[in-house]
Amino acid sequence: CFREYFVHKFRAMLGKNRVIFPGEKVLLAVSGGPASSAMVRQVQEGLSREAAKRLRFVPGLVYVEEGAVRRQSPEQREQTLAQMETLLQATGFPYHLVHLEEALELPPSILQPGPTSTAGPSGPSYKEAVDSFIQQQRQDGDSGTSLPGHSTQDRPAGPPATPRLPAAAQTQELLRSFEAAGTATAREELLEMLRTHLIVQTARDRGYAKVMMGESLTRVAIKLLTNLSLGRGAFLAVDTGFTDQRHGDVMVVRPMRDYTAKEIAFYNLFFSVPTVIVPPLFTKRREKLSIHQLVERFLLGLQEEFPSTISTVYRTGEKLSPEPAKASSESQRCLLCLCGLDTDGGEWGGHWGARGIWGAADSTAAPRPPQWHCSVSPSLSLSHRVESKAAYIPLLCYSCRLTFKEL
Repeated sequence: CFREYFVHKFRAMLGKNRVIFPGEKVLLAVSGGPASSAMVRQVQEGLSREAAKRLRFVPGLVYVEEGAVRRQSPEQREQTLAQMETLLQATGFPYHLVHLEEALELPPSILQPGPTSTAGPSGPSYKEAVDSFIQQQRQDGDSGTSLPGHSTQDRPAGPPATPRLPAAAQTQELLRSFEAAGTATAREELLEMLRTHLIVQTARDRGYAKVMMGESLTRVAIKLLTNLSLGRGAFLAVDTGFTDQRHGDVMVVRPMRDYTAKEIAFYNLFFSVPTVIVPPLFTKRREKLSIHQLVERFLLGLQEEFPSTISTVYRTGEKLSPEPAKASSESQRCLLCLCGLDTDGGEWGGHWGARGIWGAADSTAAPRPPQWHCSVSPSLSLSHRVESKAAYIPLLCYSCRLTFKEL
């Protein structure tokens, strides 16, 4: 009964929203944790011959290796990579291994939304896509026993090769960026941003139209309160909703957001779903906890005494509208999170320049940002670094400004 309930909830979430078209390439973001591993298992079962109503999309997998900022030694990183590659190969899907260091070489286009598709996600267009897919299968004589997604075309078959880590210089540059962050909260936000940009860029490069994230109901509730505390109240609907279309050509979907962490843990235990555990993001000595950690402890502590806490927070988030996150024009879009600027009026509005925080820039002229880099070279003078960082401020939303101030 539990298995049928678990499977039905996953299928119902996809069927109700109708955003994934038949034959569409979908990239599954896998971290090795319980939720994303359970998501992969659901897709595997949905594409199997025994499934009553088979899923019709073409899956691929991506894993972002973050060992450098989690204080893992090269040997530990190699071991984690080998474990993940073994798990990814066992699925039979195409997979991509990406290192967090590669975020330092992302093209500037990642800071802009791609061209959106003209087809609508629901209504007659979806029905036409289903009919066309079924007709194409009949013409090809495909009885449904195989799908294009069942291959490892991006990685060779057989035993996994020894993974290669990025160059030491790249790793050191990445670590300098994270060590320069003044708070644990800023590091958490930086990691989230780089990870998302890498996954979206991988989807673009490989031709995937959708990206599936394995965020559970528990994680969505924690993220909702966390982002509210970080000043992202206007963007909660896109940060935690089922669909996130801020990237334009790549839509992010969250099909696991109806499952609690407890349900996922029991499913993985009962049906032997393998997972890989990685250490948390590093913290400095005597450093305060991040807002992310504080909110998580607060919510999980309340959940023990009041079992409906997390579900109540989750249902509250369901009532939010994504309209405030939409940008009226490209000049009104945040450079980092791609949501609409929410800094009109108040101390952040108008020509609020660097003077509010940095105390050095001219607020009467709109600053032109220099070329984007993840870190500022320590060889630059302090005044030049202040001026360089200040040039970005008018291009960022309220929350990203607070985070960027700490970098």
